[in-house]
Amino acid sequence: MLSPLLLSGLLALNPFAAPPRVPLVASAAVLGSIDPCRIYGSVYLERDPSRRNFCFATVYIEPEEAFADLLVYPETNKLFADRAGLWYLTEARDFADYALFVTDNRNLADFSFQYTKVRNYAGCRQR
Repeated sequence: MLSPLLLSGLLALNPFAAPPRVPLVASAAVLGSIDPCRIYGSVYLERDPSRRNFCFATVYIEPEEAFADLLVYPETNKLFADRAGLWYLTEARDFADYALFVTDNRNLADFSFQYTKVRNYAGCRQR
């Protein structure tokens, strides 16, 4: 009677199971950095500080192009936002691929970006 109880307790703990998978957002937070070169498509820029925890990353809009990590060209059509730096800015958070929180403090941002008027300049800066 004791052995089935111990066996069922051991199976309930399941020490041989693989560790649980961590979602993409949590793994980026665990690693401590977010790659801005992988963000493209439809983007919603959140400015409400109370909704900061629901965003993928925290960004800073850089006033100088020389110091920006990413140059962004705002597309007018979602279908053309198909590589890094090409963003289709949405008005609705629910239809965006990425929701990014915009901060005024550069030290709190995961990366910074600057808008560009030339589509070919859009993308990551070479480091």
